[in-house]
Amino acid sequence: MDAPRLRAAGHLPTITALIAALVLLAGCTSEQPAPGSPDETPSATSAPEPTEEPAEEPTDEPTEEPTEEPAEQPTEEPTGEPEPVDPISMAALARADLTGGDLRLGAVRERTSAYTSYDVTFASTTAGRGTRPLRISGVLNVPTGRGPFPAVVLAHGYIDPAYYVRGQGMTRERGFLAQRGYVALHVDYRNHAESTDDPRVETAVRLGYAADAVAALHALRDSREVRVDDDRIALFGRSMGGGVMMKALAAEPGLFAAGVGWASVSSLEAENFAQFQRPDAPLAQLKAGFRGRHGLPGEDPAFWRGLSPRPLFGEITEPVLMVHGRFDDTCPPAWARATQRAMTRAGVDATLEWYDDAHAFGPAFVAAMDRTVRFLDARMPA
Repeated sequence: MDAPRLRAAGHLPTITALIAALVLLAGCTSEQPAPGSPDETPSATSAPEPTEEPAEEPTDEPTEEPTEEPAEQPTEEPTGEPEPVDPISMAALARADLTGGDLRLGAVRERTSAYTSYDVTFASTTAGRGTRPLRISGVLNVPTGRGPFPAVVLAHGYIDPAYYVRGQGMTRERGFLAQRGYVALHVDYRNHAESTDDPRVETAVRLGYAADAVAALHALRDSREVRVDDDRIALFGRSMGGGVMMKALAAEPGLFAAGVGWASVSSLEAENFAQFQRPDAPLAQLKAGFRGRHGLPGEDPAFWRGLSPRPLFGEITEPVLMVHGRFDDTCPPAWARATQRAMTRAGVDATLEWYDDAHAFGPAFVAAMDRTVRFLDARMPA
């Protein structure tokens, strides 16, 4: 608080005026609240408006002897409590202690000169340590040899869980990687194949899929049966799995060594909703039950932005390769351009490669996989 200026009073002795000033200075304390912890959510609340009322008008005459101690000092200690976040958000996913492990090898699916393929399961959780444990199924390809091998966790695209079967969606990619010396762990996700069902998976807008991808990395690192180089594990997502890849990298920066996204969905969940869910039912039906207690994007844009990885791109530390077909009519090419630009602006080492192909990658598959392996070899050197 600035010292109050004494008004001219010719009839007062100089010593009296000085005492008055000391009284006012000693009694003044700050009325502004102490600074708290910085916001950790993408949408921070506004600071309170400063008051326009002065605390006290100075008087001409001192009313008491000055004190040597101020009445009260404003506290500068932070509360230490994290800001609350929506439990269904990227912020909550980033704050959770995502765990995994207990990789169990089951039946041999295929044995070639280059690799052996197994049915596997591993441990995940509903939403991090302390929440309900889950068992996730998948398929694991292990190259022939002693290792340790670099590894890739595979996050498949959307297939209706009612019809999905174990290992479906990235069979070609899994075999291609194993033939070139990479352990490849295909994650079925919760509520798919033989995985444990999570009743909140749709209400939580599939954020749990990213938690399962993170759990797969921990399972590979902890395994005694599969020799994996802990520092050379990448995450490779296709279509919806591209969104899983972005969410996992943003929530757990530095955990994976690299990220790859093929024909990826948008990094803004409102765009994915408009493209994939909005045409499926009348608006009234979607409002009534599709997202449970959440509003639709037009009604609650902050919620849908909070589900999106794009606002957290600045957290990503890994290099990212995006691969997209120029004729993709499922995930528009404009999404890939926007995502790569947003990553680059946020400081991510992000590359976008184009191929003359559609969403499923037929004619360009081998060329795109060769490019992907070169990227992984260069960004995860032995």
